[in-house]
Amino acid sequence: MTAPIEITLLTQHACAYCDQAKQVLERVGRDYPLRITEIDLALEEGRRLAEGAGVLFAPGVLVDGAPFSFGRLSERRLRRVLARRSRTDTGVRATRSPD
Repeated sequence: MTAPIEITLLTQHACAYCDQAKQVLERVGRDYPLRITEIDLALEEGRRLAEGAGVLFAPGVLVDGAPFSFGRLSERRLRRVLARRSRTDTGVRATRSPD
């Protein structure tokens, strides 16, 4: 079994995009092992992480500590990145056929 992917979700109160991001992560979590930590941007830790990751507004998403996105979370992009990562973790290499 692969180790869970660490997702940090930086949120703020009364944020519709934050609610949307939580729904996306719930759906994606059915297919990938995710460990989600939600941190409020009103907290010092949230502000520090946002500044370090270049998150300009909520929600901010970090994948294994690396900046992934802020604002509306794209489920398609997240799944694409996680699928690529999953192939790499299992030793399967994605190859590109010559055009």
